[in-house]
Amino acid sequence: MVTFNRRQTIGLIGAAAATGLAAPAIAQNKKIVVGALRFTSHSGSFIAVERGHFAEAGLDVELEFFQAAQPMAVAIASGDIDYAVTAISGGLINLADKGAIKVIGGALSEEPGIDGQKILASNDAHAAGLTSPAALDGKTWAVTQAGSSFHYMGSKIAAAEGASLKFKPLQKVGAIIGAMKSSQVDAWSIVPHIAKGLGGAGAVQIIGDVADYIPNYQVTTVFTSADNAANERAATEGFVKAFSAGAADFNAALVDKTAGDGTDMVKLIHKYVYADREFAKAEKSIRAGSMRINQGAALNVTSVEDQLNWFKSEGLIDGDVSTGMLLDTSGTYTGELARAQIIINYLAT
Repeated sequence: MVTFNRRQTIGLIGAAAATGLAAPAIAQNKKIVVGALRFTSHSGSFIAVERGHFAEAGLDVELEFFQAAQPMAVAIASGDIDYAVTAISGGLINLADKGAIKVIGGALSEEPGIDGQKILASNDAHAAGLTSPAALDGKTWAVTQAGSSFHYMGSKIAAAEGASLKFKPLQKVGAIIGAMKSSQVDAWSIVPHIAKGLGGAGAVQIIGDVADYIPNYQVTTVFTSADNAANERAATEGFVKAFSAGAADFNAALVDKTAGDGTDMVKLIHKYVYADREFAKAEKSIRAGSMRINQGAALNVTSVEDQLNWFKSEGLIDGDVSTGMLLDTSGTYTGELARAQIIINYLAT
């Protein structure tokens, strides 16, 4: 076991808020590899494949699946994959510091009024008194790796409760689920389609909401290599446009519920999420995981800055790393947006 040592202003950004952006170039049937997790929150990519949004943008997409965020960042830096959506991690930031990767947009986010990520307790820990986050002191909290989003969430929750946690790295989400079920660890936080499924089955107990401790948290970001950001303009513009279209379809069907009953969307996502379960069993969990994917790949810069500050405070990244090193800031600055927001210039009008 390893032990590791609000701002309220929100800077949501996107093409819809920008003016004067040039029309993007069109990629010509360019082959790209896109990294993803088999989570409902990664549905923007799945939908863009299945509904032809990537093809319309001139991209021939292969999806490659991972089991944690940091290996995905390494794969971007090495050129094994071209684009990805995942949480900010210490590994991702350190690669950005070395000039290897850039964040080009935002994806999943906590939003008031939408049920988000849950805080979980193992059954044994719950029976012993861990019935709310206020009782976390001295407990073990599961993470994939030090510097993962799970580490960030646990640390922020513990700080708010005045608790001391012991963080236990288990490398993969599947391993964490097994450890929670067998009470080898006490607590964890995860997206709702997993949390509610486990809780509903009685495998763990839900004891709180991440949003109560980290409101408006930018959970995942869209990123690529620095080389793609600088030199593969048409492909990068096409990727963000297609991903944004997929996200819009997802939000309409399962978050805002303005596109029918959502059954067709759930069937599409089921090809990638809980594909080993029969549809009737998978449907409830998929619907339960329907947090918003940011419109137009908008990025909450304030949340990103908070995460950077936490990584620095824990000594997990160099203290000189800035948002400018992490984000692609070559976009258009306009009026009041310039004070708190960065317009990601890959978004098509």
